This record gives sequence, structure tokens and C-alpha cells, in this order.
Amino acid sequence: MSGATLRAGVIGLGWAGQQHMAAYAYAPGVELVGLAGLEADALTSLGETYGIGADGLFPSWQDLVSSGGLDVVSIATPTTLHAPIAVSALDAGLHVLSEKPMAENATVARTMVEAAERNDRVLDVSFNHRRRGDVQALKKIVDAGLLGQIYYAKAGWLRREGIPGLGSWFTRRATAGGGPLMDIGVHMLDMALYLLGEPGVRSATAATYAEFGPRGRGGSTSGTMVKTGVQEGAFDVEDLSTAFLRLDGGGTLLLESSWASYIPRDQAYVTLYGSEGGANVEFGGTLADPYRALSIWTEKDGVPALLQPNVPPDGGHQAAVLDFLDMVAAGDSTSYRGHEALARAVVVDACYASAEKGGEVLL
Repeated sequence: MSGATLRAGVIGLGWAGQQHMAAYAYAPGVELVGLAGLEADALTSLGETYGIGADGLFPSWQDLVSSGGLDVVSIATPTTLHAPIAVSALDAGLHVLSEKPMAENATVARTMVEAAERNDRVLDVSFNHRRRGDVQALKKIVDAGLLGQIYYAKAGWLRREGIPGLGSWFTRRATAGGGPLMDIGVHMLDMALYLLGEPGVRSATAATYAEFGPRGRGGSTSGTMVKTGVQEGAFDVEDLSTAFLRLDGGGTLLLESSWASYIPRDQAYVTLYGSEGGANVEFGGTLADPYRALSIWTEKDGVPALLQPNVPPDGGHQAAVLDFLDMVAAGDSTSYRGHEALARAVVVDACYASAEKGGEVLL
């Protein structure tokens, strides 16, 4: 990047927000000058970590946005705050990077895109898992045509026991918009469509289930299953979703996600079926025993062959932030106004509508 130093701010002090802070602090040509969050102790501590004075620390996101001291801002808050903050920041002339999911539904997400368009500003959503080294290696293989025409794909993220905070904002539709489909399934939807070259989704047939959360089971911090229920209204989202998506060109994608299920271990995967080869990227396990794998199956001179490509390091949130800064530095936001992320939100909405309807929904 070249030119004047960009002044960056982060709204939200949790794990995701801290990933954005570290990335801005690392990036050349950028100065992290503002933080906003309700947790006073964390705000002070993070301000000290990144050398931000009291005049750059705000308990209110509105005050940070209106301070006049920023060029770019990251949003790492509960889902239903993404759009209000993004629209306000874009209208204030800032470029915006939001955490996923984009918003609680596509209608609200569209207001973010409209704000980016009317203000000629960059709007991006941080899908950090597409920046994994194995995904980037597979993307090059797909784009090189080694798999031929990909006609079928499967993608999913399934947890053994991982509901993120039973009774927290994550498990309430009013603040999260949905359950694991919104939280982790959207990562796999993004990863699959990215690898497939962004085909349009024509229709969705989906189902959702809530077998763990309403009974107080499957919490990410629980060591044992409990038999008592949770407070009424504290869990009104799904804990498992499955969807069959028809794509432009005749291809299909099977998408599944769960926060809790009786399976041996956590697993996340994308499997591609092509006319000239197949591929699978997978990761999961436990913190104590994680695993990951990338495999390519094809044929060489009539002999079945297994390819194991070199995998670059993971990019993660740092790569997402650096890509966002490159978009800003390009000086033309026409291609960077959140339309790709909005397309994901439209698909998620269609899946929920299909589950409620009990039948196929056309997009």
C-alpha cells in the first residue's frame, strides 16, 4: 500500500475483534487509532496493548464512528448490530469490514450494500476460513482445470458438543438471526461457492432441527450433558441444519451444519466431485488432537492417482484484513460493495424459508 497512512478502528472487543486489531497493527501503512466496546476493563487493557490513548477509546460505537478520526473500521459485534453500525460508518465516509454473517437476514444485509453504493465505499465481510492454506491450494487446482467440470459438492461443519454459550446472544434468533447455519454453516457455504467459482444458487430444499439446545445440552463449555432445560426463550434457533442446493449450470451442493450431534469428533469439510478428478479438504478433531487433510484424486495415464499438493500457511483474519485494505488502496470500490456476501445471505434466508415451508424454495 502507498500514500497516506490509513487510520483504523475496531468495534467489538471479543476474540474476533482482537484478531482484527492484531491485523491492523501488523499491516504496513495503517495505524490502529480507535476501539469501541462496552467492557470497560477490556477497553482499557486493549488500548494499552496497542498504544491507543484515552481519546481513542469509546464505550459507544456511535461516538467512535462520529469522531472523525477514522478511514476504515472493522465490526466484530453480535450479528444484529452489523447493519446499523455498517450503514452509519459508510454514511460517515468510512470503508467497512464486517465479521460474518453479514446480517440477520438478506433484507437487512441489502441495506449495507445500498449504503456502500451511495457513498462509494468498500464493504467487505470477513470469511477467514477461505484464507486457509489448504483451501487456497485447492482453489488453484480447481482454477487450473485439474478436476474438470465439478458437478456435485458436499460441505459441512459438524460439532460434537459446541453450542457457543447456551442462552447467550448466539442462541437467540432476535440477536443472531439463526443457529449453526448462520454461525458456521455460512463459512462452509462461502468456502464451497468460492471453490466452485461463484455459481448462482437456483433453489434450496432444507430442514432444521433443535434436539440439544432446548434441553440444555451440547454447550461448548459443558463437560457433561445436563438434563435440565434452559431458560425459556434462551434457545430459539436450530442446532442442526441440512440443505440441498441446485446451482446454475446443473451442479448441486449438499450443505450441513450443527453445533451439537452424537458423532465421534468435530469435522468440517468440502468435497468436490469433478469429471476429471475429485478433492476433499477437511479439518476438525479436538483442541488436544486436531487433524486436517487435503487430498486430490485423479487418474494419470489410466492409473488412479492421489495428489498431495504443497499447502501454504493459513491466512486467517490477518489475510482477510489485508485483502480488505488492498480493496481500499485500489481506489475503486465498484467491485467491493458486499454483493458476494449478500448472495450468501440470500441463500441462508432461502434455507430457513424452505425449512419452515417444508419444501423447495426458488431463489
